[in-house]
Amino acid sequence: MSYPDKQIKELEQKARKIRRMIIQMITRAGSGHPGGSLSSTDLITCLYFAELRHKPETPKWPDRDRFHMSKGHCCPLWYAVLAESGYFKVDELRNLRKLGSILQGHPDWRTPGVNVASGSLGQGLSVTLGMSLAGKLDKRDYRVYCLLGDGEIQEGQIWEAAMAASHYKCGNLCAILDYNGYQIDGKISEIMNLEPLAGKWQAFGWNTIEINGHDISQILQAFGQAKDMKSKPSIIIARTIKGKGVSFMENVVDFHGRAPTAEEGEKALKELA
Repeated sequence: MSYPDKQIKELEQKARKIRRMIIQMITRAGSGHPGGSLSSTDLITCLYFAELRHKPETPKWPDRDRFHMSKGHCCPLWYAVLAESGYFKVDELRNLRKLGSILQGHPDWRTPGVNVASGSLGQGLSVTLGMSLAGKLDKRDYRVYCLLGDGEIQEGQIWEAAMAASHYKCGNLCAILDYNGYQIDGKISEIMNLEPLAGKWQAFGWNTIEINGHDISQILQAFGQAKDMKSKPSIIIARTIKGKGVSFMENVVDFHGRAPTAEEGEKALKELA
């Protein structure tokens, strides 16, 4: 399926804006995780602005699609997307990681648009499995999406949830894997190699879709393929670049959890102008 050039261009521009918001937030706070936030930006921008069924003015709308960011340390991306969608004012982004703010260093249920707090890696797929099963029991047609990190899926709980989701034929569940190839201590392939990754998910009974996670057309098509699969859960394995969009951050593991200095922040914003 092809998508209109206008839609692709608008989503690319939106993703660039979101990346700027991430850099501004983390630089101002002096703390945060830019690398994984930037690598996931195209995926979550497409999800919120082209795929997700939601009503920002009614965050608890019962029939809304659910999204959960399992790799919660990348919440600057989520906060930027929520603000841009209208869940709260964009000015609130200035309060990232401040004491008493609704925008903490890991997502908190008090933030409009956040269903469940996250932070402890490896638990998010279990959380969304529960949402998926609840939807099936309640006979609601909402879908559930979960963003996972590649280092995160080294956790055993991920695979317990994967096994259960397949067993219960959770066709309303879609995991999105930000496969940028790095975790906090270095390259995934050197710390705990995941390959053959697609084969592992297929062996667990999942509909497995592999894409370039920065190609808007491929992302939209992947969401469509996942939605068409009714009898099993889907995972979109998205090959991405850590720190995508900022030349001196790309594939630099130091920026997994380090905020840019003021000078670096200005340089990054110029590149994203």
